[in-house]
Amino acid sequence: MPVLKTLFWGSLGALAWTHAGYPLAAEIAARLRPRPVRKDPGAEPAVTVIVAAHDEETVIERRLENLLALDYPAQKLEVVVASDASGDRTNELVLAVAEREPRVRLLDCPRGGKVAAQNRAVRETASEVVAFSDANATWAPDALRHLVANLADPDVAYVCGQLRLEAADGSNREGLYWRFEMRLREAESKLGSITGGNGSIYALNRADYVEVDPTWGHDLSFPYRMVQAGRRAVYEPAAHALEKPTPTNETEYRRKVRMFEHCWEITLRGSMLRRLPPGYLVEVVSHRLLRYGSGVLHLSLLAANVALLGDGRAYGIVLAGQVALLAAAAAGVPIARYYVLVTWATVVALWNYLRRGVPATWEAPEGTR
Repeated sequence: MPVLKTLFWGSLGALAWTHAGYPLAAEIAARLRPRPVRKDPGAEPAVTVIVAAHDEETVIERRLENLLALDYPAQKLEVVVASDASGDRTNELVLAVAEREPRVRLLDCPRGGKVAAQNRAVRETASEVVAFSDANATWAPDALRHLVANLADPDVAYVCGQLRLEAADGSNREGLYWRFEMRLREAESKLGSITGGNGSIYALNRADYVEVDPTWGHDLSFPYRMVQAGRRAVYEPAAHALEKPTPTNETEYRRKVRMFEHCWEITLRGSMLRRLPPGYLVEVVSHRLLRYGSGVLHLSLLAANVALLGDGRAYGIVLAGQVALLAAAAAGVPIARYYVLVTWATVVALWNYLRRGVPATWEAPEGTR
C-alpha cells in the first residue's frame, strides 16, 4: 500500500506541477527577475533563409514570393531551398523563380529528412545569420527584422518567432492550449532561455549552428544546445509566421505522435540534461520531461487510484475527476478532447520509439498545405 500511495501522489503531484504549478512559478519569476534582450532594431546582417522541402509543389512558389518580399535589404537576403529528393515539380518551380531572381538557390539533396537537408544547406552558405522556415509558412513583412534584432545581443545565439494558426477563411484557430504554451514560452524567454522553439520561424548566428542527428529536430534540440554552450535561446513574439492548422483531430493526433517520437529520441539520447545551469535544468524537467511523460503519469495515476479506492475520500474525488475528464473528451468538449489526444499521443510515441526507433523522414500532414 505505501508503494501505491507513493505512485499515486507522485504522479498527481508531477502532473499538477507541469501543467499548473510550473507555468505559474515561471510567470511570477519572469515578472520579478526578467532578463531583457539587448536588441538592435537597426541590425541588418547578411541572412540566408533556408527552406527544407519535400514534395511541396503546391506551396513553394508562394513561399518564395513571401520571403523575397520581406522588409529587408535585398542585397543582404538570400533564400535557399534544400529539396529533400522531391519527386514532384518542387525543383522545377524553384529553378523557374531562380532564373528571374538571383537571390534564390536550389540545393537538390538525397532523401535524408529535413534536418539532413538543413545541415547541408548551412554548410553551403556564408551569411552571418541563417534563418529557417517551413515551406507552408507565411512570414509577416517585418518578421526577419524582429528576429535579427535579438541576435545583436552577444549572449543570444538562437531566436524563434511566434507561429499563428490561421484557417483558409482567415479565422484564427489558436486554441486555449496553444495560447497557454506561447505565454509560457514568453515567460521562459524572459527568465533567460526557452526550452523549445518551432520550425516555422527561427534564426541563429551562423557561427552558433550545430549539426544534430538527422532524426532530431531543431525545435527541441537547439535551445538546450545553445544553453549548454553558455548562450541564450529566446522568443520574439513580434516575429509572426502564419500556417494552416491541421483540419481534423485525427490528423492532429498523427502529427503529435510523430512529433513526440522525435521528442523522446532527443530526450533519451540527446544528453539533454547535461551541463545545464540549475534554473534552466528545472525548466527543462518541468516543461519538457514531465510534459512528455504526462501520458505515463496519467496511466500510473489511474492504476494506483483504482487500487486505492475506498482507502480515503481523496482517492474517490481524484478518480471522479479523471472519469469526468475522459467523459468530457468523449463528448467533444474542445479543451478536454485536445488534452486527452495530446496526452495519449505521448504514450503511443514512446511505444513507437522503443519498438522501432525514429525515422528521419516523414510526410507533411494532410490539409496543412
